[in-house]
Amino acid sequence: MTSLPSTSTTDIQPIGPSALPVQLTMALLLAALADWLFYGQRLGFSLAIFVIAIACASIFTNHAMLNLRRAAIGGAILALGLVPAMEEINALSFPILAAALLVTLLLTTNPETAGLVDRARALRDFILLGFFRFLPDVLKVFDKAAFAKGIALWLMPMALSTVFVTLFAAANPVIEQWISLLNPKVVLEYVSVPRVLFWALMLTLVWPFISVRWRSRKIAVDAAADVAEPEPVAPLVSPDFLGPSTILRSLILFNLLFAAQTVLDGIYLWGHVALPDNLTYAGYAHRGAYPLIATALLAAAFVLVAMRPGGPAEKSRVIRSLVYLWVGQNVLLVASSILRLDLYVDIYMLTYWRIAAFIWMGLVALGLILIVARIVLDRSNLWLVGANLIALSIVLYGCSLVNFDALIADYNVAHSREASGKGVQLDIDYLLTLGPQALPAIDNAMALRPGAGQGSLVSRRDRLVEQQRRDLAWRSWGFRSWRLQRRLDAQARAQSGSGPAG
Repeated sequence: MTSLPSTSTTDIQPIGPSALPVQLTMALLLAALADWLFYGQRLGFSLAIFVIAIACASIFTNHAMLNLRRAAIGGAILALGLVPAMEEINALSFPILAAALLVTLLLTTNPETAGLVDRARALRDFILLGFFRFLPDVLKVFDKAAFAKGIALWLMPMALSTVFVTLFAAANPVIEQWISLLNPKVVLEYVSVPRVLFWALMLTLVWPFISVRWRSRKIAVDAAADVAEPEPVAPLVSPDFLGPSTILRSLILFNLLFAAQTVLDGIYLWGHVALPDNLTYAGYAHRGAYPLIATALLAAAFVLVAMRPGGPAEKSRVIRSLVYLWVGQNVLLVASSILRLDLYVDIYMLTYWRIAAFIWMGLVALGLILIVARIVLDRSNLWLVGANLIALSIVLYGCSLVNFDALIADYNVAHSREASGKGVQLDIDYLLTLGPQALPAIDNAMALRPGAGQGSLVSRRDRLVEQQRRDLAWRSWGFRSWRLQRRLDAQARAQSGSGPAG
């Protein structure tokens, strides 16, 4: 009895090794075109040119899958999507162009999808899975070679290690000097780490359009009620790509790299040891807080993926120990970032953004600790998300009760050069932008800077006083404004009492 296809089989056409050289060549040509059009340049008409090139390359490499009638419809949709982008690249024209390209690709190369739900599902799977296929697809050429399997196991650890080294170099001038010594100057002029990362990103983005594979559901009716066995599905990602062996190699490399950064921070940042020539302590301490936080976030993402609940890596004692060690180093990394920012604030004063950075760094450190708690307690990622949301809610609620205007103003006045004899000169203009809550600190600042310019400052201060009086009206009344008024009244009485007797 003849059987028809299953009602729920998933059709994923694997890449053929014979087609890979042509597809890889086309992807490299598109990456080179992207380098010429975009690298170091502003987006504009170049984006439309690149999208047209992607569409042409996709038609060339996937001509066997084309449906001419749908190709005509897709071409019209792509032309409509190009019009806003050619007018101007903005927050609306960019997603319109991307959506037009995706819909065109779906209509042209996947004639099996007929309904809106099927098309939405196919686009969803394309977006979520397609941009992660470049490395696994390229490695399939070497699946039969033992040495290639070893390369595959080390490829991701080395790639991520390169990213971490790049971030460390941006954050640490000592590591930057080491890297400059290891790389010849002539090569650095033509091959830079940002450019290599740009090419890798472009290859990742264009690859799913060159090597098109859709997830689609074939729906049919079996008249004899005899369902054929589904054919084995080729995995989109090789099991070894993020298996225990790859994770183990990654953690060994990452711990060594982070240990170097931790030791350098311990020597120079915490221990105040003399820096090498041509480096100042200020340049070391005031640089790199944000790259280090980016490093910690990337590390947290890797741990979550590698140590997924029930995964093979989570059951390995060696891997768990290396994860604990690495997370501990990341917590030290965040602590170093906080110290760097604190030293920066000591010299360049406090602002809202710097307070936000302190709070954000604290949340990152807490998130890393919660990741360890999830692994130790054998909890789910849902528990981890809930714990982080609770922590974030508590922090936001506490911040709502803090008078940051007064805190910033009082700190900046107390640590200014006029008050402490070090740091930078006080920026009274910035204090005046903080609003009425900064009035006590502004009065102290004006007392520290008698003389020229007082008339203008007094006029601007009076406007803040008037704003404070309006805030005391019953419709806008608040405890914070009421407490400020009591403080201003007490300050005025003290000044009148200390004045000369009449």
